[in-house]
Amino acid sequence: MNKLISDDFLLENKTASELYNDFAKDLPIIDYHCHIDAKEIAEDIYFENITELWLKGDHYKWRLMRACGIDERFITGDAPDKEKFMMWAKAVEGAFGNPLYHWTCLELTRYFGIKEPLTTENADSVWERANEILRSGRLSARNIMTDSSVEMICTTDDPCDTLEYHEQIKASGFATAVLPAFRPDNIVDIEKDTFGSYLARLEEVSGMKIDSIQKLEDALTSRLDHFASHGCVISDHGTEYIWFGNDSGVSADDVLTKKLSMPGTALTADELTAYKTELMLFFAREYAKRGWTMQLHFGCKRNVNSVMFGKAGANCGCDTITGSFDFLTPLAGFMDKLNSEGLLPKMIIYSLNPVDNTVIDTLCGSFNDGSVPGKIQHGAAWWFNDNLAGMEDQLRSLCSQSLLPCFVGMLTDSRCFLSYTRHEYFRRIFCNFLGTEIERGRFPYDRRILKDIIEKVCYRNARDMLTR
Repeated sequence: MNKLISDDFLLENKTASELYNDFAKDLPIIDYHCHIDAKEIAEDIYFENITELWLKGDHYKWRLMRACGIDERFITGDAPDKEKFMMWAKAVEGAFGNPLYHWTCLELTRYFGIKEPLTTENADSVWERANEILRSGRLSARNIMTDSSVEMICTTDDPCDTLEYHEQIKASGFATAVLPAFRPDNIVDIEKDTFGSYLARLEEVSGMKIDSIQKLEDALTSRLDHFASHGCVISDHGTEYIWFGNDSGVSADDVLTKKLSMPGTALTADELTAYKTELMLFFAREYAKRGWTMQLHFGCKRNVNSVMFGKAGANCGCDTITGSFDFLTPLAGFMDKLNSEGLLPKMIIYSLNPVDNTVIDTLCGSFNDGSVPGKIQHGAAWWFNDNLAGMEDQLRSLCSQSLLPCFVGMLTDSRCFLSYTRHEYFRRIFCNFLGTEIERGRFPYDRRILKDIIEKVCYRNARDMLTR
């Protein structure tokens, strides 16, 4: 079978190929949003086989396998690892148009030197060849990152995390910088049944009794200080909707008191809005004071399949795009209030719904103030959109409404160490996007300007965001 990953993979013309190979190909990777476990880097873990490295925890792959009619035993169940791998080969060999097909080919080629696409016919051979390399120790967690030219990553960390593994990584002298990112969803999501136990955990790590909003914010400030002492300069918030406003006059203090005194009682929409508005404004003001960047992801409805949630838990591949809703009114109000106070932080805004692209781009343009290039910007095509069509659509909208050289570029949003090839995937798509426009006569072939754009978008903007 012919190999798929050639030098010109996804590069459809001479200009695109030149731009990629001359300017993008060898740039280091800054992965400013991922879900890699810092413990695995600190311990420099090795992997028993390719299933352990490749399929464990990867809900992208799990969704595809279920669509193929593969029983859950071979996905998240107790089937032997080789049988799970064989079932993955069955699912992916015909995954025409799905980014998982390209990612699979890229990962096999780059990390294992296996240049033919994975099929049911060669799965046995691929299993043996890949595992031989894994047994050699060449693909430990740290070796993968080093071989992938990863200069810096930001993990996703809860405010209660000790960050002890970040300390161990730094003390070890590992060349790749591993920074924490502050992800406080557990304290914002007061409606969840787990809120009470989480609050108790926050009390323990902060050493504070929390019975008011002020004391809650004092405890969170101490955790922000802890993260800052470990190099954190970026936060991340994931939400289904945008909550902002308090026209009802409900007090966030009263909402917290109600939750603590009657934990099983449902909160009203006004109460949720009052509490979440207070917390989100608190966080944003703190980020602005500290010079951090605030990432805001929205538009995901999680765990919609209750049966599968009962079997496999959260992050098992049963999340979906929320659909259209008015996020602009609350988000614009949130940003305007902060801006009026002089406390609007740097922001990266993502919606899981691709129809929101132009709305986000025009909103970002309304709050850029000339103080920092790309201070408010549209994030990379995310989750269900980090594919060829999704990336191209996001780039077209961003170019039409904003300034491309300010774009912060790609992220993996992944739990798998092999996912750094997604940066290569983006860079090839990005250079093809530029090259195609140039060959259509829509932008001049000025190598100085193009080199600057490509280096900024693929590397320097993310580096500067994390090192200012």
